[in-house]
Amino acid sequence: MLGIVSACVVSTSACSAPLTSLPRPAADALTYDAQILGPVPIPPTERELQTAIAAPWFKVSDQAMALEGAIFDRAGNMFFCDVYGRRVLRLTPDKQLSTVLSVDGLSPGGLAFGPDGRLFIAAMDVTGVMGSVLALSPNGLDLQPIVPRAAGYLPNDLVFDANGGFYFTDFHGSAGDPKGGVYYVSFDFATISPVLPRMVMANGVALSPDGKYLWATEFGRNLLHRIELADAKTITPLGSAVPYQFTGAAPDSMRVDADGNVYVAIYGQGRVLVFNRNGIPIGQVLLPGREHGHNLQSTSMTIRPGTRDLYIVTNDGDGGQGAAIYRSRAFAQALQPI
Repeated sequence: MLGIVSACVVSTSACSAPLTSLPRPAADALTYDAQILGPVPIPPTERELQTAIAAPWFKVSDQAMALEGAIFDRAGNMFFCDVYGRRVLRLTPDKQLSTVLSVDGLSPGGLAFGPDGRLFIAAMDVTGVMGSVLALSPNGLDLQPIVPRAAGYLPNDLVFDANGGFYFTDFHGSAGDPKGGVYYVSFDFATISPVLPRMVMANGVALSPDGKYLWATEFGRNLLHRIELADAKTITPLGSAVPYQFTGAAPDSMRVDADGNVYVAIYGQGRVLVFNRNGIPIGQVLLPGREHGHNLQSTSMTIRPGTRDLYIVTNDGDGGQGAAIYRSRAFAQALQPI
């Protein structure tokens, strides 16, 4: 006790010093600087990432049009979705745009080619709370439901595995009711099995090149999931992880390159964030005009097979610049189609 008293006596001047003598911040007011101006500043933890600026490549529409689900076929045609127009579009290598399919009552958002050459389409109506996975024959004449509307899912995106089955995301859920998730459909399309349940608006889905890791984005919680698979439907005992939580809105569709890097489109920010195979951020691609609020509705991207050319689809909303596709370069080449 004496030691405490004597210490206080020795320090009397310091203990009674006015607050004005304490260290002060460098400025007496908050001010905007170049790093935080604009509607979507890069979070501090991501500012030092290797960064590329995408270039305009194709103007889809002068009007606002929500684009999604970009993929390539083996012939170099790009397929993508006009979500609110309920269409699947095709862009040829010489940039001729046409409608492949109009979907009755549902908005397409995710595309994948199956091993049999059919185009599989994840489509949903959030307002009507119904959805389906459809398969379109290569000649475009036969449309077959694979996951029927009666099954009760809101399919958002999908990816095939080497066995001919596929994973799809169910966009159900809210912060107070996490009832979406990732499901697996067997190769004969006979069974649907839950893989990662209790998610809030599960969105993008992808597989590592060796098929051992499943990736998914959780739109409603801003999460990136990395799942180690024991088999197509089973997570290994220590295999479930959330390696990243995004800042601001919101992780959307994703793709994986041949090196296992994961590309995630960030809806509402006009950029793509890139992770290595362990979920560590290693780079980003920015869309021009984002600092002024343009091209923020970046939803999806694809890498052209045999190249490192990365194509990002986006929509300017009410910004007046319509809907477009931008091009950049990926870390590695695209995965070979199944």
